[in-house]
Amino acid sequence: MKRNILDKYSHAFLLAPFLLSFLIFILLPILIAICLSFTNFNGVQFPDFVFLDNYIRVFTNDSTFLTKILPNTILYAVIVGPGGYLLSFFMAWVLSQLTKVPRTILAILLYSPSMTAGVTVTTIWRILFSGDRTGYLNYALLQFGIIEEPISWLQSEQFLLPIMILVALWSSMGIGFLSILSGMLNVNQELYEAAHLDGIRNRFQEVIYVTIPSIRPQMLFGAVMAIVNTFNSAGLGVQLSGSNPTPGYAGSLIANHIDDFGYIRYEMGYAAALSVILLLIIWLTSRVAYRLFEDKE
Repeated sequence: MKRNILDKYSHAFLLAPFLLSFLIFILLPILIAICLSFTNFNGVQFPDFVFLDNYIRVFTNDSTFLTKILPNTILYAVIVGPGGYLLSFFMAWVLSQLTKVPRTILAILLYSPSMTAGVTVTTIWRILFSGDRTGYLNYALLQFGIIEEPISWLQSEQFLLPIMILVALWSSMGIGFLSILSGMLNVNQELYEAAHLDGIRNRFQEVIYVTIPSIRPQMLFGAVMAIVNTFNSAGLGVQLSGSNPTPGYAGSLIANHIDDFGYIRYEMGYAAALSVILLLIIWLTSRVAYRLFEDKE
């Protein structure tokens, strides 16, 4: 009898650690953020209920959000999200055509920037784009006579966001890239042979009619990871420029705005409202990705 009960509820025991972690670290913080978004809270005194005032303030009274933060976030997300995803797919397809040894070496080289992004931002990219004559880019441009004075790349409202996009694309070969690569390597080769018998004549048609339909789950996972990483990679601007907000809000995204109000100004209620808005944006874009790659059969 006791064994039958254990067998009956074994799945519940196996799921319990995950469900408990999900409740404590994901669901509970989301619920708390939603509740705080309807309050005026400074982190010390008891929250005052203000209903929708924070949300109204975001879209009517926060000129920085409307003129700087939101346009920066949209531009950054549109380029880095799809751009990084397509780049990951293309590089995974290229590596899948190689033999095991060179494929493994190149996969490690492409994946490593995503693991060491924080270190490389400070040790490589900040030296490359340093605003004095010792910066690699300034030194090269001065030597070739292209510029007469050093450019403060990372303090410039004109150049900071493009540099952030460049660095984000460079480090976009993360776990989604490995997922797509593993999917491509496990596609049944008989499908390609059958496709050629049915009239497929080139690699592009192979990708469209065989590869993509065969790795939809991996592509969905890669798309969701790309979306989440894109909206949460706001630390790039702060690491590159050395300040939050970034100079002239040129590289500030929604996540930076949340940190600014939450941890610098201690307007926790308003920061919570911004967090909820960001969560909704991520959820909506994830639903779009799910619609694109879901199995329709």
